[in-house]
Amino acid sequence: MTTSELRQRVQPRDETPPTGNISAAAVSTADVAADEHPSGKESHGRWTQVLRVLAFAIYFTSCCLSIVLTQLIGAPLYFVNRDLYDSYMALTKQSFGLVITTMTHWWGPTTIRISGDASVADQIRQTPDGLVQFSFPERLVMIANHQIYTDWLYLWWVGYANSPHMHGYLYIILKESLKYIPIMGQGMMFYGFIFMSRKMSVDRPRLAHRLGRLKARHTAPDGREYLNPMWLLLFPEGTNASGNGRVKSAKWAAKIGVKDPEHVLLPRSTGMYFCLGELKGTVDYVYDCTVAYEGIPRGSYGEDYFSLSSTYFQGRPPKSVNFYWRRFRVDDIPLDSAEAFEVWLRERWYEKDALMEQYVSTGRFPASPGEAVAGTDGKEGFVETEVRTRYPWEFIQIFTVLGVVALLVNVLFKVWARMVSAVSV
Repeated sequence: MTTSELRQRVQPRDETPPTGNISAAAVSTADVAADEHPSGKESHGRWTQVLRVLAFAIYFTSCCLSIVLTQLIGAPLYFVNRDLYDSYMALTKQSFGLVITTMTHWWGPTTIRISGDASVADQIRQTPDGLVQFSFPERLVMIANHQIYTDWLYLWWVGYANSPHMHGYLYIILKESLKYIPIMGQGMMFYGFIFMSRKMSVDRPRLAHRLGRLKARHTAPDGREYLNPMWLLLFPEGTNASGNGRVKSAKWAAKIGVKDPEHVLLPRSTGMYFCLGELKGTVDYVYDCTVAYEGIPRGSYGEDYFSLSSTYFQGRPPKSVNFYWRRFRVDDIPLDSAEAFEVWLRERWYEKDALMEQYVSTGRFPASPGEAVAGTDGKEGFVETEVRTRYPWEFIQIFTVLGVVALLVNVLFKVWARMVSAVSV
């Protein structure tokens, strides 16, 4: 589906406040009966769920503790060599990518169905083992609509599935309160994630500082200049789709006199405009992903169905997570004017709304054009795969640094003990 075709599907802007869909959108579906859940009834009984919770907690906590301890071991590199420090932390970020990919494969398996327009179709390939390989560039800005809290998890997996691997170079802009979560918050700060208070007067200096590091040029031993890899993930809607978010989106649309989309929230442009302005000249493309979850009824919200408990413990993950990819050249985006950029971003979101309407109506995004993407089972135009690592025990490398350190400490302790014993004799 081309951009012009998407525009034809978008209704003209309505200058009157959109009120017709607010009350319906605000109705919560949290008490949906089990047989009405998009993934059906619970697959596990109470005691099985308890065991799954315990196993999940042990796995996730031990992995996160190992990563944070590994980060603390390498933290002094910050004062020795900044480039070496960044590379070391990228390895620990890769470890977390392995954690969540393995976690999803074990506790919340789901089908990932992928397609895209002509701008990206030749960058999405099915591999012989049934997985997918993306060929996105090493530096890009990624934007997506925000359906549920775990959107970022599936998008992080895209970095793992990319060639070259990019799950160690993902940067996410998050709300500031998340950095105070024990263990996880400290880990995210080491990752170089960007925390925002949602007050641009406060956020602008820290955002400029972080983006300055992401666009810093480095010099190789042979004198060649280069930029570090970077995938900057933004959710321009600012929050995930929900009844409360729907009401706020409608109020904002009414305030600025534009149409409120039905399936996505109206995006806020200020943060993205600032990021692209700062990164211009160091990033060529914005990659846009429209995300949809199978089975969510029209007017309902993913968070009411796919909670942490439902997805990982009850055995009711989404039957499929659907991605539709597009890309836009940064040089073609109007960055000379904040007003012009706001209009540009809003138009892209109206196109997303049209894509979501097609998905809700048919259960599919548009297929990729031509034969660029050939999926399994003869489904031309789609790649269908799953979230998993290439090797079952790949996650063990998370513990490599701690294992090496423990081995060295053990050797040093034994050497010291022998020296003490020799002196005492």
